[in-house]
Amino acid sequence: MSVVMSQARGQLQAIEEARDALAPRLGVKPEIGIILGTGLGQFAAAMKSAAAIPYGEIPNFPAAAAGPHGQLVAGSLSGQPVAVMNGRVHFYESHSMRDVAFPVRLLRALGVRTLILTSAAGGMNPLYQAGDLVVIVDQLNLMGENPLVGPNEDSLGPRFPDMSEPYSQELIALARGTAREEKIPLREGIFAGVAGPNLETRAEYRFLRWAGADLVGMSVVPETIVAVHGGMRVLAFSVVTDLCLPDALEPVDVPRVLATAAQAEPALTRLVTKVLERLPDAGAPASAAPAGGAPSAGRGKGR
Repeated sequence: MSVVMSQARGQLQAIEEARDALAPRLGVKPEIGIILGTGLGQFAAAMKSAAAIPYGEIPNFPAAAAGPHGQLVAGSLSGQPVAVMNGRVHFYESHSMRDVAFPVRLLRALGVRTLILTSAAGGMNPLYQAGDLVVIVDQLNLMGENPLVGPNEDSLGPRFPDMSEPYSQELIALARGTAREEKIPLREGIFAGVAGPNLETRAEYRFLRWAGADLVGMSVVPETIVAVHGGMRVLAFSVVTDLCLPDALEPVDVPRVLATAAQAEPALTRLVTKVLERLPDAGAPASAAPAGGAPSAGRGKGR
């Protein structure tokens, strides 16, 4: 076996080991996965019959994710079987992109076919206000690396996945309609993913805005790429925790960022909960099989 094939098989083996250790402890077979962003960790408290497993007890899970408090919580939410990753793996923590991808790969191996991402983000759109909820409609990968670079394991997804619809238009429409019915203000925007961990300069904000971005953060993008690679539907929300307007830029106040995320969390939790209630089929469409099967084809403390 070549070195390249060995690396790909090693990745698959690591995912399967984690899946096999977790599945008997969850109590449910999750169809929906949720990854929580900075300051949004109370979401899992709304789940029923939940089993909580610290990341440190999951074989092969990246060690530094969310420090000692990161955990996977599985249970029922709005009548749907859900697995929540409370704490995420960031590229700037010196993890490889394959490490960043691991939680998404694991959720897929457990049966998840619909992925919901949340994040705290800087708002560059001048119409945004701190505390706004934004549904992400497209993305820019400016992280300098891609989680799919390297040997491809075909059972995880195709070599060249299409990214014409990274975020499910069907789920975006569902979120839009749900927000309207629930009278929850919801904006839409394009998310720029950057490596971090430093925040951006005035010139960088101007460039990102010129490139079409409304939001900037240090997560979401690699997770979305990996989810699409695996045939998952993706819906993503950001909370605007600080305004990044180059002509009125202020130093970031981390406690204020966390407080803003916490203030927005109840509305985001209600929106996601109501979306799940209206979700017609959490498991479809899935173009790729679980790990081992054949496919058919915060930016830190601030964001």
